[in-house]
Amino acid sequence: MNFRPLHDRVVLKRIEAEGKTPGGIIIPDTVKEKPQEGEVVAVGPGSRNETGKLTPVDVKAGDRVLFGKWSGAEIKIGGEDLLIMKESDLLGVLDRA
Repeated sequence: MNFRPLHDRVVLKRIEAEGKTPGGIIIPDTVKEKPQEGEVVAVGPGSRNETGKLTPVDVKAGDRVLFGKWSGAEIKIGGEDLLIMKESDLLGVLDRA
């Protein structure tokens, strides 16, 4: 099934955090926090301004982004857990360099 978000919505897949601290201590699953980093899976075409002109979304599929701890709605598509949120809920794009 293909999914295309509407307006300025973005679909993300969470990127799981490392299970160890830099010192080598293993963090059990029960105390791990949900990661706030994700990869963009799909984006909508953008939103319309007051004059009706389309303002495109700044992120594209494949970008790694940071988002707020309680941002977005959790959805399940094709057995995969995803998040859908507005572009304004994104905090920034991580450079791969």
